[in-house]
Amino acid sequence: MKRVLFIDRDGTLINEAPPTYQIDSFSKVEFYPHMFEYMRRIAKELDYELVMVSNQDGLGTAGFPEETFYPVHNFIMKSLENEDIHFSAQHFDRTFPADNAPTRKPGIGMFTSYLNNEKYDIPNSFVIGDRITDVQLAKNLGCKAIWINNDPNLGGAEINDARTEVEKVIALETTEWKDIYEFLKLGLRKVHHERNTNETKISIDLNPDGSGKSEISTGVGFFDHMLDQLARHGKMDVKIITKGDLEIDEHHTIEDTGIALGEAFAKALADKRGMERYGFALPMDEAEAKVLIDFGGRNWIVWNAEFKREKIGEMPTEMFFHFFKSFSDAAKCNLNIECKGDNEHHKIEAIFKAFAKAIKMAVKRDPLSNYLPSTKGVL
Repeated sequence: MKRVLFIDRDGTLINEAPPTYQIDSFSKVEFYPHMFEYMRRIAKELDYELVMVSNQDGLGTAGFPEETFYPVHNFIMKSLENEDIHFSAQHFDRTFPADNAPTRKPGIGMFTSYLNNEKYDIPNSFVIGDRITDVQLAKNLGCKAIWINNDPNLGGAEINDARTEVEKVIALETTEWKDIYEFLKLGLRKVHHERNTNETKISIDLNPDGSGKSEISTGVGFFDHMLDQLARHGKMDVKIITKGDLEIDEHHTIEDTGIALGEAFAKALADKRGMERYGFALPMDEAEAKVLIDFGGRNWIVWNAEFKREKIGEMPTEMFFHFFKSFSDAAKCNLNIECKGDNEHHKIEAIFKAFAKAIKMAVKRDPLSNYLPSTKGVL
């Protein structure tokens, strides 16, 4: 699925000096500082589709004829294209503010081709703009906003009330394109993922670049304890809420959680540039666990661990392999897991801790690197 950057033009790519809101002459064109530098890096390095969206009040009327708009606009677009910044589409609403047309931002009338379309990942897309209406648009679309807020006090109480209403969708507030680039480069790995079947309903929030926060609820206490190890020792923020058919047994709950968690990682690690890719062995008392991982885009698992007890807590030991196999298949990663020891609890806990450390090592990134860790040129 493709993530989209819905980017406003005036006040975002080019400066907009109130009270003149119509960029209808070349004398009014002033590109945002460092916009070309960082927009080019966004376009070249990050996997987003670029879409321009703009309210152009009264475009085509006597007060704002197309003859004054398009020469300037075409110059702007050509300047962007010369820097390898290409927009897949341009959407302009021409109505006046009082018209309240469904196509006018923050209305979503211009965006129907992106909504309910399996090609696009709207929840993990962004609206980038300078107006509160751009933030409201993000809320209406069901995505996040990057707000280039040139004047935090603009509009008084009315704007502040509107801001309070949409505060949760503001992912970043800045006036610097460098901030936007670095946020998209590093922040795009924070994802929300849901997987619902007739047997389980699973909701996952994952941030591989977090601090070790966790909220785990699967209904299987020992499994919760192991998933908590993943968050704490991998220094990632993980929220997993699984509601499964435990009245039958634990199988679907554990296996489907592994699938959903793997899918969440696949989403979060969509852009592997600058990532280590590989990653760990650790002891726990008498137990020794080795977990090797490769987020290389192919699934494979080697499992060399035996458990003598039927259950640890209420978790069947046969489900340990199923969990890691499900994760490997969904995350498209290689997993090589080996463990030796006497205490069954120590053995599986050592595996989960080593798994967490392996992930932490593999997903580490250099924000200034555009290196793809593969001789194939694709992962």
